[in-house]
Amino acid sequence: MEGRKVPSVVFKTRVRDESVDGPNPFRWQDVASDELFQGKRVVLFSLPGAFTPTCSNEQCPAFERLYDEFKELGIDEVYCLSVNDAFVMFQWGKSLNLKKVKLIPDGSGHFTRRMGMLIDKDHLGFGLRSWRYAMVVKDGVVEKWFEEPGINDAGENGDPYGESSPENVLAYLRG
Repeated sequence: MEGRKVPSVVFKTRVRDESVDGPNPFRWQDVASDELFQGKRVVLFSLPGAFTPTCSNEQCPAFERLYDEFKELGIDEVYCLSVNDAFVMFQWGKSLNLKKVKLIPDGSGHFTRRMGMLIDKDHLGFGLRSWRYAMVVKDGVVEKWFEEPGINDAGENGDPYGESSPENVLAYLRG
């Protein structure tokens, strides 16, 4: 994966807009992946799903907690991507009280599929989801790749977590 350009896709997001009347002041906004990565050095981590145990209790909170360390090491943004829709990602971010990590909804899995990380978690009733990974991306090109071992569709070896941890990514950045 290292040296590979990240896919050019459009993410369907919701953004707060005070000009929208009513109790739900949000509007749809397309965000191109090129906007997220171009001219920046970012960390993106991807996980199987919002509101799931490891993602909610460990991985996402750890990246949030260590966000300032990423910034000190020259990272412009930290993104969390999941094959969930914008509504789910928004509510998940609120439930985790995220202030720094930016959530990216890959609701249709287009980015995840083109990264080669789309797996079938039908054995859990989840459908298609992302395998757990992280990457450092510089100006749209994968600089460093961190993938959990044993990618599969059958749920073999459970849901490994370690390679894509923020501590591993920080160790690389401190190099």
